[in-house]
Amino acid sequence: MIEDIIKLLLTFSLALLFGIERQRSHKPIGFGTFIFVAVGSCALSIVAMQLNVENPLPLLASIITGIGFLGAGALIKTTDKIFGFTTAASIWLFAIFGLIVGTGYYYIAGMIYFFIWSIILIDNLMKYKGIGSYQKKIELKTKAGSNLNIDLLLKNFQKVKMLSIEFDKEKGYEIYHYLVQCGGKKLRKLVQKLNSFDWVIDFKIE
Repeated sequence: MIEDIIKLLLTFSLALLFGIERQRSHKPIGFGTFIFVAVGSCALSIVAMQLNVENPLPLLASIITGIGFLGAGALIKTTDKIFGFTTAASIWLFAIFGLIVGTGYYYIAGMIYFFIWSIILIDNLMKYKGIGSYQKKIELKTKAGSNLNIDLLLKNFQKVKMLSIEFDKEKGYEIYHYLVQCGGKKLRKLVQKLNSFDWVIDFKIE
């Protein structure tokens, strides 16, 4: 009984730390979900081991399968992208983490927990540097004939892809759509510059 309580408290504490990080990062799934998934999986694995010592695998397998539906709910679809894969995968992995703690394989659970944090830290670093899929869509509404100014403005970004251009000769403005790969620091500088230019009528970054 004491060992089971230790398993649940260990799972709760480690899941709480990770969940708080996700909450602080404004992810769609907060700390409560990770705690519920991990502790629930841990509790069910403890029960499975006690109810059927010889073959607890059917109940353990059902836990992982069921969590897959919850992970799918973390995906967010926009017009051109789908977000939330890391969150969905981490929910599934935390179910496995709780399950392994419940079965008593602490060293494997410890390695999984270490890998989870390593992935999240590397993921955040890549996001900060604008590497990989961390791209921003920029919409610029400018005065007519501002294309050279835009080229100079975006030349320092790692990757720039023009998506579309709209012209309105009567009103004298142009709308440019770009996809850029950049980190948070460059993006903040871009916003400051766009606010200072008189040839920029309006802009949107998403």
